[in-house]
Amino acid sequence: MKNHEQWTSKLGFILAAAGSAIGLGAIWKFPYMTGTNGGAVFFLLFVILTLLIGAPILIAEFIVGRRGQKDAIRAFKEIAPNSRWHWVGFAGVLISSIILSFYSVVGGWILSYLGRTMTGAMAFSAGTDYGKLFENIISNPTEVIIAQGIFMLMTILVVQGGIQKGIERASKYMMPALFIIFIILVIRSLTLDGSFEGIKFLLAPDFSAVNGQTILLALGQSFFALSVGISVMVTYASYLSKTDHLLKSAGSVVGLNIFISLLAGLVIFPAVFALGFEPDSGPGLIFVVLPAVFNKMAFGTVFLAIFLVLLLFATLTSAFSILEILVAAVIKDNKEIRRKVAWISGITIFIVGIPSALSFGVLSHVFIAGKSIFDFADFITSNIGMPLGALFISLFVGYRLPRNIVKEELKQGAKGLGILFDIWYFAIRYIVPIGIILVFLQSFNLI
Repeated sequence: MKNHEQWTSKLGFILAAAGSAIGLGAIWKFPYMTGTNGGAVFFLLFVILTLLIGAPILIAEFIVGRRGQKDAIRAFKEIAPNSRWHWVGFAGVLISSIILSFYSVVGGWILSYLGRTMTGAMAFSAGTDYGKLFENIISNPTEVIIAQGIFMLMTILVVQGGIQKGIERASKYMMPALFIIFIILVIRSLTLDGSFEGIKFLLAPDFSAVNGQTILLALGQSFFALSVGISVMVTYASYLSKTDHLLKSAGSVVGLNIFISLLAGLVIFPAVFALGFEPDSGPGLIFVVLPAVFNKMAFGTVFLAIFLVLLLFATLTSAFSILEILVAAVIKDNKEIRRKVAWISGITIFIVGIPSALSFGVLSHVFIAGKSIFDFADFITSNIGMPLGALFISLFVGYRLPRNIVKEELKQGAKGLGILFDIWYFAIRYIVPIGIILVFLQSFNLI
C-alpha cells in the first residue's frame, strides 16, 4: 500500500499554505487591482469578501482534503463515490494549470529584474524611466521566454522533491524573511514626502466607485489571493494529520494574507503618490514603482536585490502549490513516478504559457474578447473559473456531505467549536453560494 505524505508540523503547513495564498496574489496582483478599481473601496470589498466568502471556502477545502486524504480529484471520489462531484477536482486541476501558465510569466519578469540588479545593469540614476524599462523587458520575446523557463525549472526542482523535503522546507525559510523585508519597505515608503495621499487612496474609501464589476473583481482577487476555488487547498489539506485544528489553520492563512496585502498597499501607494506615478498602471505597477522607491534609499541596489529574491521566493511558494495539485492528481501516491510527472507537467505548462509571455511583444496585436492573451487567461481563471469552483465546493460541503461528518472533521484536533461551527456552516450553505451567484448576476448586468 502506498503511503500518503504528511506535513512534519502544523507551522510547516501554515507557512506553505500562506505561501501559496500570499505569493503574487498579495504582492503583485493586489496593488494593481486596487489601483485600477477605486483604491480603498476595492481593499474594503476585498477584506469583506475574504472574510464572508473566501475564508469559509478555505475551511471547506480543508475539510474535503483532510477527510479524503487524497489529491483533488480522488478526494471527492473518496467522500462521494458513484457521483460526479470529482469533476470539481478535475476543473480545479485544469484552472490551476492555466493560472500557472501565466503566473510563471510574472515569475520570469522577477528573474529578469533580479538578474539586472545582481549584475549592475539595473539603471539606478535620477530621471530613469522605469515604465519604459518594464515595457522593454516584457516585450523582448527571447528574454521573457528564457526567464519563464528558468522559473518553471526552479518550480519543478522543488516539487519533484515532495511535500516535506521540497515544499515545506522551502516555505519555512522564505516566508519569515519576506515579512521582515516588507516591514522595512513600509517604513521607507511612509517616510517619503507626499506619501499621505497614498495612505488616503488605500484606506479612505470612495463608495461611488462601487459597481457589479468592482465587486466581481474583488471576489476574484479574494479567491486568487487565498488559492481557493481550484482545490489547491484540498490537495494541501490532504497532507494534514487528524490532530491539526482546521479553523485555527484557516484563520492563520486568512490573517496573514490580509496583513501582507495591507503591507503591499502601504509599500506601493504612498510611493506612487510621493514619486508622481499613476495608481492605475496595471500589471507592471510594482515593477515600475519599487525600483524608483529603492532609488531613493541608501544602499538601494542592495535592498532591491534582497526584495526581488524574497518576491521570487513568495512567487515560487505559490507556484509550488499550483504544480503540486496537478502532480498529486497524476501520481496518486506513487512516489516512484513523482519526479517524472513533475517534469512532464512543468514543461507542458511552460509551453502553454508561451503565448501569455509573448502577449506584450510579438503577440501584442492578438486579443481575445477585447483582452490580451495574458489578461484573458487571468480573467477567465480568477473571475470565472475560481468563483465557479468555489460555488461548487460550497454546495458539496454544505449540501452533499452530511452535517455530522462535516462537524466531526472540524472537531478533529479542536478542543471545542462552540458557536463557530454554526456560523461557518450557515455561511457555507447560504452566504457563500448566494453571494457568488449575486455577484455573477450583477457583474453581467442580469440583475
